Amino acid sequence: MSWTIDPLHTHIGFSVKHMMVSTVRGQFKTYHGKIKLDEKDFTRSAVEGEIEVASIDTGNIDRDNHLRSNDFFAAIDFPKITFKSTRIERQDGDEYTLYGDLTIRGVTKEVALDVEYAGLSKNPYGMMVTGFSARGTINRKDFGVSFNAVLETGGVAVSDKVKIELDVEAVLQDAPVPAMAN
Repeated sequence: MSWTIDPLHTHIGFSVKHMMVSTVRGQFKTYHGKIKLDEKDFTRSAVEGEIEVASIDTGNIDRDNHLRSNDFFAAIDFPKITFKSTRIERQDGDEYTLYGDLTIRGVTKEVALDVEYAGLSKNPYGMMVTGFSARGTINRKDFGVSFNAVLETGGVAVSDKVKIELDVEAVLQDAPVPAMAN
């Protein structure tokens, strides 16, 4: 079965340590993706998605503009982040490991995400929906995102480790997906 990610009920987020003492969270607001779901054997399923880098939102316009710049994502030269699954392994119950090729700034690396399947349901409009949560960690330097500043107290301004947090609701492809609100 083919499913389309519902942007009204999905969160594509990240968090990173700042100044070695706090955590900054952000999200991307514009994205799309498809899931080919084999309900009998999830390990034969596939996922792909695309994120508009310019849609980054950390709640601070100056920081967001800096993240779009060449110091970080270089959004003008690399306007999209992409993901395409390569395999899925069952762990326990409704838990899986999703492996895939993540491309940021034109650099593609395989990443692993811990996925929990939330099930199937019918929404109030009669459309079949399914849901997943996925978590993982990447090293931003692996993707050429290496800007940093050394602190006078030691350490750096931005951690290399970035946590990825996805909460996805997808709609059966034959059903219309509501328009995304800006």
